Amino acid sequence: MLLGLSILLVVVLLVAGVAVPMAFGGVLILIAFLGDHNVSAFMGTGHWKMNTIIILVIPLFVVAGDLMQKGKIAGPIVEIAELLLGGIKGGLSGACVLASAMFGAISGSGAATLTCIGSIMFPHLRKNKYPEGFSAALLVCASPLGLLIPPSGAQLIYAWLTQQSVLKCFLAALAAGLLLTFFLIVVNFVMLRNVKGVELVKIEGSPIVALRKSTFNAVPAIIMPVIILGGIYGGIMTPTEAAGVAAIYAIPVGFWVYKGLTLKVFWETLKESSVTIGVVMVMIFMVLIVSKFLIFEDVPTIAREMIYSVSDNPVAVLLMINVVMILIGMLMDDFSGLVLSASLLTPIAVSAGMDPIHFAAVLGVNMGMGNITPPTAPLLFLGSRVTGVSVQAMIKPTMIFIIFAWLPTLFLITYVPQIAMFLPNLLF
Repeated sequence: MLLGLSILLVVVLLVAGVAVPMAFGGVLILIAFLGDHNVSAFMGTGHWKMNTIIILVIPLFVVAGDLMQKGKIAGPIVEIAELLLGGIKGGLSGACVLASAMFGAISGSGAATLTCIGSIMFPHLRKNKYPEGFSAALLVCASPLGLLIPPSGAQLIYAWLTQQSVLKCFLAALAAGLLLTFFLIVVNFVMLRNVKGVELVKIEGSPIVALRKSTFNAVPAIIMPVIILGGIYGGIMTPTEAAGVAAIYAIPVGFWVYKGLTLKVFWETLKESSVTIGVVMVMIFMVLIVSKFLIFEDVPTIAREMIYSVSDNPVAVLLMINVVMILIGMLMDDFSGLVLSASLLTPIAVSAGMDPIHFAAVLGVNMGMGNITPPTAPLLFLGSRVTGVSVQAMIKPTMIFIIFAWLPTLFLITYVPQIAMFLPNLLF
């Protein structure tokens, strides 16, 4: 009875628009008043799980991503993408996808990728007479690449929760991110093939010279993920140390290389990062506590029995798990949805024969797709604020991208495990 009320309360509060930490806090209040469980023991478990130096990677990456975003490092990346694809019809919108993938490797956040790349690229798309609803939808659908292209904060949290190798999770998610990038660009070209009036990007002078100049300007930005991934893969730094180096590296690059940071902007960025960090940490703490309660109530076993009562076919089981994760992604932000899904669904996926590293990639794709899928779609509403395009104008092209880009990626990553596991198996 209490379990059913708790789940119902979470769903009702989330649908009503209550913040995720407060929604799960409401469940704790319900448990305290109606249940016979020791809530303080659950709180202690949450504190114990978060009392680790590994968790520092989250605030450090948040600070690094925000500093790089405010430091105007996306400009050279956008120029490279435009030079590579802008000379063909649909190339400028394809460059948006490429730029989102490249910036995602720096920010590690879907919302940051959408805010930064969207604010830069959308005026270019409008100037070149791309359909506004299509342009905004593409930027929204490409923004979750920040969750897949390493270094990814979401994959770090998953690896921490499930005690898996961070490097292997990064590599599995990278395969999903590259596959999704390919599908988004292809669907983009197909959708624009009969659209009239779209103008090409005009490049002054030699394209090779322009590309060389833009690449040189982008080197300080590109070095950041190289330092992080190279340090981790080379065994020189732990993920936490790499995040600290990234945060420190972002300061001189933002101040003196791209000159997007001033003392005022730097201070405001730190304050904004502090708010984000506080929200994320409280959210993770609350979700961990409620997840502990659900595990204490043996919810993973109940869920597994419910799923297997429908079918014990591994294909069907994985399909049902994907549906559940998409629904969670529609109701929650990427971090809280990932924490809950990782805690409850990883054992079920493993029981169906899926490797936990493989599940990291599947989970990343599901969370990204849930964040852009109506009716809730938090990134869709953020995209509307960034671009000024109504959500209604974005829904149709968004659904096309979901059906023909996101779903094929999810299908291949789920049912062809060799794709996600190729790089982890090759390097480890």
